[in-house]
Amino acid sequence: MLSVMVIDDDPAILDVTRQVLERSHEIIVHPVSSSREALDVLQKNRFDAIVLDYDLPDINGIELLKIIRGKGDVTPVIIFTGVGREHAAIAALNNGANFFLKKGENVEMPFVELQQMIRHAVDQRFMGKAMGLSRKIVFDLINFSLDAEFAIDPEGNVLAWNRAIEHLTGVPSPSIVDKGNFIYAEPFFGKHQKMLVDLVFSSDEGIRKARYMLISREKNGPVVAVTRARKPDGTEWTLWMKATPLFDNHGEFIAAACIVRDVTSTFKDVSIEEEPATSSLQSANGEAVATAGSSFIDRLLGRAMVQYKEGVNLYARNRNYRAAIEAFERAIEIDAKLPHVWNDRGICFRMLGDYDEALKSFLRAVELAPGNPEILYELGETLEQMGVMQMNNKYLEAAIETFKMVVSLLPNSMDTWNHIGICLKELGKPEESKFYFDRARDIRLWKKDTPIPRKRNEYL
Repeated sequence: MLSVMVIDDDPAILDVTRQVLERSHEIIVHPVSSSREALDVLQKNRFDAIVLDYDLPDINGIELLKIIRGKGDVTPVIIFTGVGREHAAIAALNNGANFFLKKGENVEMPFVELQQMIRHAVDQRFMGKAMGLSRKIVFDLINFSLDAEFAIDPEGNVLAWNRAIEHLTGVPSPSIVDKGNFIYAEPFFGKHQKMLVDLVFSSDEGIRKARYMLISREKNGPVVAVTRARKPDGTEWTLWMKATPLFDNHGEFIAAACIVRDVTSTFKDVSIEEEPATSSLQSANGEAVATAGSSFIDRLLGRAMVQYKEGVNLYARNRNYRAAIEAFERAIEIDAKLPHVWNDRGICFRMLGDYDEALKSFLRAVELAPGNPEILYELGETLEQMGVMQMNNKYLEAAIETFKMVVSLLPNSMDTWNHIGICLKELGKPEESKFYFDRARDIRLWKKDTPIPRKRNEYL
């Protein structure tokens, strides 16, 4: 007879779970309604398994799991997770859960599967870790995700390929699961090669050499980056990826998972030819530098404009963004109140992946020319890209407000209407975004598009 503690704050779920599990005459259920009560019970009793709800009011399921494991308790734990709780599933696996179980939208739950998980977890405890069970956990984790996601084992064989990534790539799961030799890269790059999922333990420099940009990561955790790729049909697209290593409850690496998103429309102008860099230039505070290095004679002779023209040619014709920034810096030292210099400086930093410095430049440019549609547009694009990269809704909302200022100045700017639609779609508002996409389409059909005016075009 197996003793199982079930922890859930919903009395109905506790009662149904107890009745169904005990009906087999193989399990005795000890129901508990809170994390604190569970900790008190565990001080006096031991169980063969623990079934733990994620959404508990006092201490959530993951935190309670950490406490249990922190005490050296290796009792098998099965975590309940709700729809849309993909992060909870990952956290459950990485913090020592043996299984996770997805709840339905009603009180009825897959009790047959729960009973099987309890038996498997107990068997695993006494028989040692089984790779087959680890594969099952990863498979369920990936297929539980609503993102386009896949996973590979330490040997590089595909463990899971979910429906969302089937839709993104057009490649069905049965044709790719259990295969290796970088086959998973072919739908994205048109050939077999390493992807970000293979580089989760590499340095940022190693990832950069693999032609990824805008790299950010957590220590021993997920790494996020963007790259440009060529599909098997020859068309190019830009891909946002988030890859993370997965470990079992013994700390052993068992798989790497990767989320992939098509962000071509968001990053259509960003270059990946240059390595991302963080500049050490410190003149973003503007006037303090200009006061020290500028002179009335230099401004009178238009030397700031000479430097600006040089910078424009360097980045627009030669794509030499670092040299262009140096030219813009020289222009700023002469005259710090030229908004288009700050604007184009921001563009160069954005192309190099230094979004913090780019944002400083664009905000300074807006401060100097608050009604300039070009500068507002560039600021909006930067906020949009930061929102997508960091999954930060505040940046996306700020981008929408900025783009709306542009359309108030240029009502027939097709690209601006389209960008508002993209931001709203990223915010999970597809119905609202449709209005803006339709507006952009109508402008194109009417052939009334008003392109964003570019100051640099005067010198090209």
